[in-house]
Amino acid sequence: MADYTFFFNPMSRAQIARWALHEAGADYEPVLVPWDDKPQALLDANPIGKVPTLVHHHLGHRHVVTEAAAICHYLAVQQAPELTPKAEESADYYRYLFFAAGPVEQAVTAKSMGWDVPQDKQAMPGFGTYDRTVDTLETMLVGRDYVCGERFTMADVYVASQVSWGLEFGTLPDREAFRTYSERSTSRTACREAQAIDHKLIEEMQNG
Repeated sequence: MADYTFFFNPMSRAQIARWALHEAGADYEPVLVPWDDKPQALLDANPIGKVPTLVHHHLGHRHVVTEAAAICHYLAVQQAPELTPKAEESADYYRYLFFAAGPVEQAVTAKSMGWDVPQDKQAMPGFGTYDRTVDTLETMLVGRDYVCGERFTMADVYVASQVSWGLEFGTLPDREAFRTYSERSTSRTACREAQAIDHKLIEEMQNG
């Protein structure tokens, strides 16, 4: 049995988790999850039925990890400590990771769904406004190569995935700081390997 069981669909945020698995050099068994026929093993592990879901088989125990950002950090801790933050990098690492998983994700989703936040209720959602969130993300990325400065960490797997998809699908504006950060991060060998797997699967699924 592989160390990890990876429930995924290539047309989902599971692409982030696969990149993380490859960055960590993890031994994993992929389980493709059709949208209309979710296996019981997935539902047993994660009753909401979301992918990615990762099951870590470790010392006779099953450890279930869900949510792409959590999977990224978990894999770094378990498999690739060199991709975790040093003490002096921790503030940026956790801030950027959870800013991307929280306010950025919420702001992009709200805009994509056509949900406008009334001006008198901007304090209620976790992002305030889309424009303010995007401007903040840009400010955070200007003047640095990666989340933790010059060194790539697992936080970049998640943040760069969000930025790359935002540029590809037009949910983030095409700004130089986003474009250069995305290109730098996604040019890594592990990312290219993971993308090749998912892109091939997507092509097969679309061609029937």
